Amino acid sequence: MPVPYAKIVSGVPAMTPFVGPETIERRLGATFRLRLGANESSFGISPKAKAVLAAELDRVSWYCDPEHVDLRARLAADLGVGIDNLVVGEGIDGLLGLIVRAFTDPGEAIVTSAGAYPTFNYHVLGYGGRLEFVPYTQDCRNDLEALVEATRRSAAKLLYLANPDNPSGTFLGRAEVEAALDRLPEDCLFVLDEAYAEFAPPEELPPIDAADTRLIRLRTFSKAHGMAGLRLGYAIAAEDVIATFQKIRLHFGVGRLSQVAALASLDDPDFAANVVRQVAEGRADYEALARDHDLAFIPSLTNFVAIDLESAENSLRMVELLEERGVFVRRPGVAPLDRFVRVSVGTPEERAGFAEAFSDALGALRDG
Repeated sequence: MPVPYAKIVSGVPAMTPFVGPETIERRLGATFRLRLGANESSFGISPKAKAVLAAELDRVSWYCDPEHVDLRARLAADLGVGIDNLVVGEGIDGLLGLIVRAFTDPGEAIVTSAGAYPTFNYHVLGYGGRLEFVPYTQDCRNDLEALVEATRRSAAKLLYLANPDNPSGTFLGRAEVEAALDRLPEDCLFVLDEAYAEFAPPEELPPIDAADTRLIRLRTFSKAHGMAGLRLGYAIAAEDVIATFQKIRLHFGVGRLSQVAALASLDDPDFAANVVRQVAEGRADYEALARDHDLAFIPSLTNFVAIDLESAENSLRMVELLEERGVFVRRPGVAPLDRFVRVSVGTPEERAGFAEAFSDALGALRDG
């Protein structure tokens, strides 16, 4: 007897938005010595967060606060919004799924850049949405004007933009984002993924207006706070928008340890600020490495740099050559970004190891 799949799910092709380094290690039968492909932080977590995690281990048998009140209250105070303007979720990835589920019906159009963050597309397809893609510009930037036009033309219910962008690392300033928001139809929700907001100039981030029902902003503890493994993100939006999440969110999805660690990290702002400074130094190292080898790169305001290998074939081969040398990086899969390899900023020691492996692999690539 056939399995009674839901119609939407039965029509979705099997897909995995990201192949994890662990999967590649199992295939290779070896462990990566440099893990620089997932935009994780190489700089650890706040000592205050580490201390509270150790202290709370004896209470790991307890469920979390399903309303995340302490964390939401602290974020609300820091951001200058009300506690009811915030929802906490299992990283931005989990919140993206809730947004698609809550604000679109099957068959409705949703607009994003072709080659942008693939987990968003994964959720759209999983809930029966219809993706409308807009190519990046030839200089590898989100084409915000074209994204807005596609939204208007297709009557899309959601427009997704990561800013700073993943996988390019580019950034659109406050004036551009605000102008795009003003041009969107009133019934379209602008989903602004700000996972890398800490690495952008604060004055160029649009001010938070929690009363604006057209906009939902997403932030994470995965990058500057170094807590990717704890799966913790949050959304900022108007109260009516946030209230919708209460109907469908997984109330016990963000564990107790994640919540207390996030609070402790917020109590240590110097730690995250120092990570941002170290990442800026690391980006400069990667840019210098690219210049030394006469390669272009995309100026980045994230914790990674995309280096131009001049063709999709070259970038694909470079990923393979680096894997052979025990180094994990990723490459975007859609033109014009598919000629790049994207490498996360590591510690000074990791960056030195990457420079050596990259130079050796590039020599092998150029020797053919």
